[in-house]
Order: sequence, then C-alpha cells, then structure tokens
Amino acid sequence: MGNTESVVVQKRLARFRPEERPVVEDTFDRLQASAGNLSGSPVKTTAGKTVTLQMLKSSMNNLASESMIRRVYQCMCSIDPGLAEHKATGKSSSSAVSGVGREQLIIFLADTLRGTAEERAPLVMAMSHQGAGAPRVVTCEQVSEFLQDLISAVLQILVHRGRLQGWKPEKMGDSSLGVKLLAEQICSELKPLDQGGCDVPCLEDWIFRVSQVSLYLELLVAEGLNVSLTGRPAPTLLPPCRETPWKKLRCLLDLPTLMFLAPQVPDNYNAPWRLVFSTWLHGESFTRMVASLIKCGPTLLLIKDTKGHVFGGFASQAWQIKPQFQGDSRCFLFTVFPTLRVYTATGYNEHFMYLNQNQQTMPNGLGMGGQHGYFGLWLDSDFGHGHSRARPKCTTYGSPQISGEEDFTLDSMEVWAIGKPPEPEEGEEGKGKRSILDVDPELQSMMEMAGKTLHSQGLREPEEDE
Repeated sequence: MGNTESVVVQKRLARFRPEERPVVEDTFDRLQASAGNLSGSPVKTTAGKTVTLQMLKSSMNNLASESMIRRVYQCMCSIDPGLAEHKATGKSSSSAVSGVGREQLIIFLADTLRGTAEERAPLVMAMSHQGAGAPRVVTCEQVSEFLQDLISAVLQILVHRGRLQGWKPEKMGDSSLGVKLLAEQICSELKPLDQGGCDVPCLEDWIFRVSQVSLYLELLVAEGLNVSLTGRPAPTLLPPCRETPWKKLRCLLDLPTLMFLAPQVPDNYNAPWRLVFSTWLHGESFTRMVASLIKCGPTLLLIKDTKGHVFGGFASQAWQIKPQFQGDSRCFLFTVFPTLRVYTATGYNEHFMYLNQNQQTMPNGLGMGGQHGYFGLWLDSDFGHGHSRARPKCTTYGSPQISGEEDFTLDSMEVWAIGKPPEPEEGEEGKGKRSILDVDPELQSMMEMAGKTLHSQGLREPEEDE
C-alpha cells in the first residue's frame, strides 16, 4: 500500500510501533479471509473489496451481540477517510450497503486503540445513534443502551477468553442487572446540554473524564477484530479471587459490580480478594464476623437488607476492637442496588471506621462514617439490625441514606479481604484459627468476670474448603 494511502491514514499508522503496523494493516485482509474460510470459498482481497457486516459478524460473533456488531459496523461506515478529522458523512446508509473500505477500517482501529477523547467522541456518537445519517445530538438513553451493549460484550470476552481470575459467574449475582446498573453509573457522569441531549463536545468531555468508556471500547475492538498489539497487553478488569468456597456459596457480587468496585480500592486489580465471612456459609453471628475481620487487612463489607437494597463499605486497614475511630481517608461507602455509587472521604472528620463489642459505656457494633447514633453505615452487635442515618448526608463520606430504610433489617452479608493475608505475628505460626476471645484477651477476662461460660474454649472451626 505505502504511498497509495491517504495522508490521514499514514498519520494514523504512525501512532503504532513499527512491529504493530503490519498487524493493523493486515486486519482488513484477515477479516475477508476469515469470512471466506467460513463460507468454504476464498475471498480475493483486492483494493476495491470491502468488509461487510457479515464478515464483521464472523469475527466478533462469540464476543458481542448482533446489536453491538451493527453499532461497530455502522460507525466504520460513517468515517470519511479524506477528512483530516473523521466525522459522519451523512451517507452512512449507502456506505453500509457497499461495506467498509480499507482506509476506513484503519482509521477506526487507530482512533479506538490509540486515539484521543476528541477522536473517539464521534465514534461513540455514531455507535450510540445506531442509524443512518449524521447525528448532531444523541440522548442519554441512547448512550446508555450503547454502554449496555459494550459492557455485555466485555463480559463475554472475559468469559470466552478465560480471564475470570477465579470468579464464578454462575455462583454470583445477576450480571444482566449489573450491566444496566454499571451503564447507568457511567452515564451519570455525562454533562448533557441544556436541552438534555449530548453533542460531540459533550461526549468528548465525558470520555476524557471517565476512563471505562475507552478501556471497554479498546478491549472490544482488539479482541473482536483480533488485533494483538505488543505495546498494550489486554487490560485486567477483574482482581484475582482466592480461597473462596464457591460450591457452597451464593455470592452477592456480580461481575459488572466487581468491575466497578475493584478500581476504587488500593492496589486496584493486583490485590487478590478472599471471602472471609458470609451469612450464607457462617450464619448470622456478629462474633463470628468480627473474628473474621480481625488482622486480615483491608476488607470490603457487602450488605443486603430486607428491602432489597445492597450497599457496603471498604475499610482500608485491619479492624480493631476499641472505643475509638480508626482507618484513613482511603475508606469509602458504596451502594450497589438500586444504584451503583461510591462515596469517598469528605475531609470533614476522621470517623472512618468503628468496631466495638461488649462495652457498657460505648455503642457496640460496626460503623463507618458519621457519629455515634448517626452512622453512614452501622451494624448493631445483635447483627440483625443496623442503620444509615444521613441527615441529609454522612459527614465523613458525603453519602445519603444507603439502606432501603433508615433503620434496616439485615438479609445477608459478605466480607471480602483484599490483598495478601498479613504475615502471622511471632508465635502465631502453625496455630489454628483463633476465636474473638483469643484475639481480645481483655474481652475474655470481662466475660469471665461477668460469670459467662466460655463454651468455645478448646474448640476451633475447621478450615474452609476451597
């Protein structure tokens, strides 16, 4: 090809490493060849040939819905390779009949895989519009529908490419609901025009601020069109899951929620997640939960109340039983259902974490944010009840009421330890699991003074099967 390519295409190819350029340029021929192999007859890849919708389906069939594939195809058809900055030509309907040209495909690959927010915005506009002509504005609903197709395709890629990192979707929550919630959360970052729609500058600003849009689009294009670039390996979207008894578990998390929460925690996707407590596995016991929290490092608490709301908090440090607040500004509260949101530290105070038990003068339970009696998230030591009293917002995290009712009844709960297990302290190595009484000798003495019989003395729970 060389000199026969337009200046626009040559500039796009210059973004790739020398060893990557043949991969990008050969994508056009590979798409045609793969379609020919499926039909049983060879396809000649002459300069006049185009990539058709059927050829695109042959390449992306197992990784994206037909709706998403059509979005990609119509977006490719809308590119005018003769313009310095691509834009919809207004002739997408006639272009779609003849197919996608080589230069259109190269520009599409360059702008999705190596482009700026300014270059990606018209692509997102075209894929959200999903119709003939050159739209100037799309609605937030259209953008949300595009995102749902895109996120669903990302999940299919993770499954088909074996990148689940130890997670078991069949034992987790409803991914289809999670897709809608994640799409709504990402769309909530849009700043639409006064009339309510989104033009190209609006989408450009959004893509620049919200990294998931470019990340998911890049993954779809690289995997769906089989463009393997040495300079940018496939992104990791899920953290590793370790030591989790999936056979016995019904998990509150779903994959889209996990994709949203994982980037919020320190170490992002590198830190392994371990289930250390679940009411489904361990029963409704505050003491059992506390024993799981102690000395296991950062944790993520996930709660479902009897109204169906799902919410929780991330604790950046190991919990300690004491009458003072603990933690730091890396802690946060979040909601999963009915909306997916994260609420980070406001700096107003340092009431990040609180855990106490068997005290007469201080509240007994687990809390995050706010103040005594008015926590952003509180779980009482009787374990069945809690509250989220944000009037109007939690002072520590700026969160509204995150439970279905201000005073909620617990339905189920999970605690995930995040990161490698802390090194055992001197003298602990080789010992079995410790009860909360072992962890807190002061508590043990108080119970003995109160005349309580320590039935758990000498007893230890067996290790969980993986």
